[in-house]
Formats: sequence, structure tokens, C-alpha cells
Amino acid sequence: MTTLFLTVGLPGAGKTTRARQLAEEHRALRLTPDEWMIPLFGESGEGGKRDILEGRLLSLALEALRIGTDVILDFGCWSRDERSAIRRLTESAGASCRLVYLPVDRATQRARIAHRQASAPEHTFPMSESDLGRWRARFEEPDAAEIAGRDIGGPPQGWPDWPAWAAARWPSFT
Repeated sequence: MTTLFLTVGLPGAGKTTRARQLAEEHRALRLTPDEWMIPLFGESGEGGKRDILEGRLLSLALEALRIGTDVILDFGCWSRDERSAIRRLTESAGASCRLVYLPVDRATQRARIAHRQASAPEHTFPMSESDLGRWRARFEEPDAAEIAGRDIGGPPQGWPDWPAWAAARWPSFT
């Protein structure tokens, strides 16, 4: 059975570093939207471009799983609904989903982001202290049940199923 490894965490948590390690360990396809945004759009994702890119990468990930390739989806997935939708879609593709949660405290996060911006500014998006605070407030930390894969549940009220929710969340998802 193929596996989708879903990295979960805030900027500066070490998701991409861990995604690279997992890709090497499992000979898996690694899909990291941050590495596509600047070359394609020259920006971080304003105007919904990141959502469109993530939808296409999610479709690609599911196709790779169907043909027998493990995938690392390095999205961050701040909401429980995003993680639940991806888990359900992964299972419908006949694969398993493993959440890889990387918590990070505020001081470590700031230090890592500052280092990244100093050492590779051409590959890094600007992030202000205000951004970090706003993002931290929006982040829904996964609990032990969710990490273990036992807490999927149904889609939010008003949605018939997870694929419909995913198509609305990621407009280019098919």
C-alpha cells in the first residue's frame, strides 16, 4: 500500500527539512508549494494563487499514489478540515495517510525564519512578526487521535462529502 506523508505545522517548524528526509528514506515524490510559488508567480500566494497550486499538487499526489508512488505533501495544513479532507481523499485512492506534525515554539520559529531570510532571500517569502502571530492564532494543532488517524469524521455542515469540500477549498482540485 502506498503512503501519503502529510507535513503539518507553521512556517519555520522544519516541515520542508523533514519532507526532504522522508522523500529520501521512502523514495517518495515530494510536493512543496513554497518551492513552486516564487518561480511560477514571484510571490507567496496572494490572490488565491497558492490555493490553485495546492489543488493541482493534491490532484497530482493522488494520481501518484494510485500508480504506486509514495508522496510527501508539504502543505502545512493548518486546519483540521484540510487534514481530514486530504486523509479521506488519500484513503479513497487506496493509500494510507500519515500525519507528520512538527510543533515549533515562537522563539525557535522566529530564529529559523530569520536564518532562512538571511541565507536564501530569493527562496523565502517575507514574514512579519504580525504575520507569525496571526498564523499561530489560526493554526489548529492536531491532537493525538488525529495524528494516529482515528479522527476523520464527516465534512463540515453543508457539504455532502470531503471531495466537494476539497474542490471548494482548492479551486483547481479535480
